[in-house]
Amino acid sequence: MGSRRPRLPGFGEDCEPRSGGRGGGGGGGRGSYYPQAQQYHPQGHGGRGGAGYYHGAAPQPRGAMVVQQWRPATAAAEHLGHQQPYNSSVRPQHYYGPSAIAPELRQAMDAPHEPPANVSSPEAASPEASSPRSLALEVTEQLQDLSVQDQLSESQEEIVQHVPAFTKSFKFPHRPGSGSIGTRCLVKANHFFAQLPDKDLHQYDVSITPELTSRIRSRAVMEELVKLHKMSYLGGRLPAYDGRKSLYTAGPLPFTSKEFRISLLEEDDGSGSERRQKTYKVVIKFAARADLHRLEQFLAGRQAEAPQEALQVLDIVLRELPTARYAPFGRSFFSPDLGRRRSLDMSATAFFEPLPVIDFVVQLLNTDIRSRPLSDAERVKVCKIVEGQRYSKRLNQNQIRALLEETCQRPHDRERDIIQMVNYNSYHEDPYAKEFGIKISERLASVEARILPAPRLKYNETGREKDCLPRVGQWNMMNKDFALEPVLPPMDARPDQVEQALKARFHDAMNILGPQHKELDLLIGLLPDNNGSLYGDLKRICEIDLGLVSQCCCTKQVFKMNKQILANLALKINVKVGGRNTVLVDAVSRRIPLVTDRPTIIFGADVTHPHPGEDSSPSIAAVVASQDWPEVTKYAGLVSAQSHRQELIDDLYNITHDPHRGPICGGMVRELLISFKRSTGQKPQRIIFYRDGVSEGQFYQVLLHELDAIRKACASLEANYQPQVTFIVVQKRHHTRLFAHNHNDQNSVNRSGNILPGTVVDSKICHPTEFDFFLCSHAGIKGTSRPAHYHVLWDENNFTADALQTLTNNLCYTYARCTRSVSIVPPAYYAHLAAFRARFYMEPDSSDSGSMASGRGGGSSTSRSTRAAGGGAVRPLPALKDSVKNVMFYC
Repeated sequence: MGSRRPRLPGFGEDCEPRSGGRGGGGGGGRGSYYPQAQQYHPQGHGGRGGAGYYHGAAPQPRGAMVVQQWRPATAAAEHLGHQQPYNSSVRPQHYYGPSAIAPELRQAMDAPHEPPANVSSPEAASPEASSPRSLALEVTEQLQDLSVQDQLSESQEEIVQHVPAFTKSFKFPHRPGSGSIGTRCLVKANHFFAQLPDKDLHQYDVSITPELTSRIRSRAVMEELVKLHKMSYLGGRLPAYDGRKSLYTAGPLPFTSKEFRISLLEEDDGSGSERRQKTYKVVIKFAARADLHRLEQFLAGRQAEAPQEALQVLDIVLRELPTARYAPFGRSFFSPDLGRRRSLDMSATAFFEPLPVIDFVVQLLNTDIRSRPLSDAERVKVCKIVEGQRYSKRLNQNQIRALLEETCQRPHDRERDIIQMVNYNSYHEDPYAKEFGIKISERLASVEARILPAPRLKYNETGREKDCLPRVGQWNMMNKDFALEPVLPPMDARPDQVEQALKARFHDAMNILGPQHKELDLLIGLLPDNNGSLYGDLKRICEIDLGLVSQCCCTKQVFKMNKQILANLALKINVKVGGRNTVLVDAVSRRIPLVTDRPTIIFGADVTHPHPGEDSSPSIAAVVASQDWPEVTKYAGLVSAQSHRQELIDDLYNITHDPHRGPICGGMVRELLISFKRSTGQKPQRIIFYRDGVSEGQFYQVLLHELDAIRKACASLEANYQPQVTFIVVQKRHHTRLFAHNHNDQNSVNRSGNILPGTVVDSKICHPTEFDFFLCSHAGIKGTSRPAHYHVLWDENNFTADALQTLTNNLCYTYARCTRSVSIVPPAYYAHLAAFRARFYMEPDSSDSGSMASGRGGGSSTSRSTRAAGGGAVRPLPALKDSVKNVMFYC
């Protein structure tokens, strides 16, 4: 355990802590679109010091089948067709806030503060300095007649509730032009040029009686109907069916409504008994016509709303062939040749092996349960596991490792297999594509890209190297400094006595440090390789009970004495005790547009959901926010439990009622804003909010809810406090891959054959009009790199494409856990780590509904849950100690 000297009233990354104060330390043309070729493939507190801060060390990250051609546009605009045009002339009349500064913020503002020695400290902007909102807001009639002064006299709760909410529809920001910074190049994407059909598309409602719940059975009924009546009652047309209630044709059917009787053999129940014929009544009735002209307008950028009905038709048509050939699950298709490796560009998942049940049990138990050999007749009769059943529960570590090894492909091999797969599933041979007049290129789309330059990184002045320029997304820690002496020598403890041992050790250390007015910096725990629940228990006790940050490592790794392993541990330790590993040179020299000119706070937010099979566990939301400016490298984190599988973050802002104090404002955003003010002495004038894990279909819902919460959190702190907000969604769960145009060109690929870090694409395969881009910010070491997709949902800071792309790429070089650039922007990465850590804080659940990983050694503990007995409200997580949540404990 290390100790901390008292902190100084100021902060400065390049200054050693001084005694007696607060510690230092640091869309193509008309009618064209590039569908994703992968989707339809089966696929204030004194005494906390800076001793032991790693003042300069550099941080950084640590280190199937045919495509659903139209899914990108469909998903990206799922709600657009239901939105009314944005009226840019509507402006908010007033922005209501409390009349007095909130006590927490005033305390922070009154606290002594000393600016960093190496930067000037601009004055905090007054509330009036904030620029007006450009948001389409509407104040209710009841509020329009009230003056601001009237509102300021009301209670705090009522004032915050009067912050105008979104009451008019709006558009996401338009693309502010394409970027120009960087080295221009060409890349290939697994998207394929598609020519829209020139057909009169019709939609029909389908009703099947008796009602069927299985899409497979419904499709079998419709296949039989088409087989029997295509050339007669269907007028020779080949309809596309969604497996539920809708059927589409290229041109009208000879009727507006018709009833059919279709007989099929009953489904095989596995008993071996003879199957009987079953008759179904099918009614097909005309519903609507699909207008493809609006889709052409959308793709050409002349219409904001994506036409859902047209996209739905094309989506279903292009799913027909792969649905017939492969096993569909969600948005992916999987090969029915289970158990056999296929070189495909794929989405990978696990399936039950189609074995006799007895053989399955033998494998499961790893023992022979047969009392005697079974005859062949008997084997055919106990039963067999039907193939094509996806295994949806959590895989163990060995299974995960095997799955990754099986699906990992070098970029050149993956590109080759994509082309082979497309040729095998050629749309020239697809009867549905021919019927509907859809033509799709069989060549990967060539896309213009740029390679953004790596940022120069600054280390502490005490090292022999004071800055460095990363090469191909990585650098090293040679000639950088780190030193720390333990307070107490190591001791051993049994895993089942970890709580008693930790608390006793903490007490012994504080007996030494207390008289010196120092606090503990860190606990280092050496754990057995297979540590079961020990890792999670240690983290929970340290961070919830003791208020102590910790660094765990496996004993086997430590005794290797590998310099790289020890260096990585040093990186984590330094940021956990409040230091910085490195900063961007452009940050300390104030050269980052829309970040270093005015106090700016950068948020990251994520929600992690329980693993499949854990039906009662809550989802965990985490929010982190930068606590230093202009460096933006230190991120404090907060976590909160919420309803099972809920994506909207509940606890960004809230109001609770105390019987004595009345309404109390709270929430993660509010607390982190206050923390920023305490740390920097500045109120944020800008908020940049990176939100991870949101699908296109949730864009509007998440933005409406979470931007409203951010606004209310700001308004609760000070009257008219309105920092300008930029809200960006970060997506990794997509199918887009980018390949070098020439795999033999060593200037355009890294050692693993992947595109170079910093490669950005903001045209052709992106949204026709909205502000989004793909960025491959990391150097893929193994397999094929997956670029991150960034989509701007709200932007009051008016970022240019170059400014936001460069900022995002540069931030990816400030990840604290390794000397590499990472694949997603660090605030979002940190939020994910914090949310995952919080699962260790939940109380054990009495049920055995699932298991949860809780250790680096691959062990597991019983499922933890904060859901009350009987499925009641979600119980809040135990609170983090202040000494923990203000540092990067989750790293």
